[in-house]
Amino acid sequence: MTNYKNWDCHGEAAAMEGDSGGESDSVDKQEDIEGEENKGEEDEDEEMSCDSDEFLRLVEDGDKALYPGCTKSTKLNALVEMFNLKAKHGMTDVCISDWLMLFESFLPDGNEVPCNIGEAKKTLGLLGMGYEKIHACPNDCIQYRGDHHEAEVCPTCTTSRYKIRKNGVVRDGVAVKVLWYFPIIPRFKRMFQSPRTAKSLTWHGDRNKDGMMRHPADSPTWKLVDTQWLEFGKEPKNLRLAISSNGFNPYAALSSKYSCWSVILVTYNLPPWLCMKRKFMMLSLLISEPKQPGKDIDVYLQPLIDDLKLLWQGVEEVYDFVREETFTLKAVLLWTINDFPAYGNLSGSVTKGYNACPICVDETKPIRLKHCKKMVFLKNRRFLRRNHPYRKQAATFDNTIENEVAPEPLSGEEVLARVEGLPREFGKTQKPAKRGDQPRPCWKKKSVFFELEYWKYIPVRHILDVMHIEKNCCDAIIGTLLNIPGKTKDGAACRLDMVDIGHQN
Repeated sequence: MTNYKNWDCHGEAAAMEGDSGGESDSVDKQEDIEGEENKGEEDEDEEMSCDSDEFLRLVEDGDKALYPGCTKSTKLNALVEMFNLKAKHGMTDVCISDWLMLFESFLPDGNEVPCNIGEAKKTLGLLGMGYEKIHACPNDCIQYRGDHHEAEVCPTCTTSRYKIRKNGVVRDGVAVKVLWYFPIIPRFKRMFQSPRTAKSLTWHGDRNKDGMMRHPADSPTWKLVDTQWLEFGKEPKNLRLAISSNGFNPYAALSSKYSCWSVILVTYNLPPWLCMKRKFMMLSLLISEPKQPGKDIDVYLQPLIDDLKLLWQGVEEVYDFVREETFTLKAVLLWTINDFPAYGNLSGSVTKGYNACPICVDETKPIRLKHCKKMVFLKNRRFLRRNHPYRKQAATFDNTIENEVAPEPLSGEEVLARVEGLPREFGKTQKPAKRGDQPRPCWKKKSVFFELEYWKYIPVRHILDVMHIEKNCCDAIIGTLLNIPGKTKDGAACRLDMVDIGHQN
């Protein structure tokens, strides 16, 4: 129907091929207007640049009919659906190859079905979504890359790289632990080869600067990068990135012991209505293991750090579709976003015990509760202004008047000076050094992010996820006020500890 309106915002596909007529043109114009007003949805079928033969071949496969006269599906659609079923049902490569041969025999001559799984992967590989499987030590000591590429046992813990059968025979090629790394540089290149995305990547340079904080481009960290590295700040196409990491259970309630860690990359050059969309949040690392990596996550972050260092120096011959030119692409990592335990893993900071406050550090004032058997920090009134009435309300708190000044957070250079001498050995078999008479440490390691030459100058390197903080605080407050069993913090042990610290009310 030439006058049919496609309701693409309600789940229908975008404009159908061959659709023409006055109504179709008016619909397209209306969609462009709505996209500008609402900063709306990006068209999934974006035109790719003409400088890449690979993308041209991908577009051709997207237009090819599955067989002569077929109007229901294309070659690319059929392959995507096939790989979805492969992932859903855990089908092996051999099974898919046999299925392709059978499917090809059922279709008319001249069909576009690949003859085996290898040819199918070559076609989908043009999307630029390849990945690297990197073997790792099961105890998180090393990755088998670089100098350890040919090793068969871990040089630190002497654990076998490959799985061992029950009869003691090593299974060649079957690694005990594998890291999936999705290279980020080809994906950034692809973003600039898409006309709409390439235009959006420079949105921050033309935004309305009204003095209000509406985008990370208005943050002090962004402005520091622009002023301290002038050549980097002059080019609006240079990328500003953030990393977010957390663990999850891929098997839901079926197994509570298995932990899988993902590292997500966010591009802040995009406008705020796009940078948080799922299609622009890049999965860069997938760490799969029964136990969380903990502080040993630096071992797995190394491939990503290597690419970030390369992006800081510059990647040449990146094609910009909008300006029809090649340029040198650079990128900077602004910060990481995590909950508090993941923050400790990435930064190397101690997040529990006597020096668990990343601001107070050595000046943390912990108290061990005798009955609740927990560590608490009661000197937070130091952060109030000098004339705040809470500072003098002794009976309401711990029966003391607060006169101390709030400690100043350490800069990146000061943190680096403290952690410079810490050992860089990783692995679950490493025993912690005996403390003896030394003061309690504030950091467990020197973070791998300090390999980035600009990292020590970033004012806020790690950001806490507000979602977890709000949820935990809200649960504790509401549970205590409503006296919800299992949620309230007002118990017999808590009352006894309040007496011990001098709180009489």
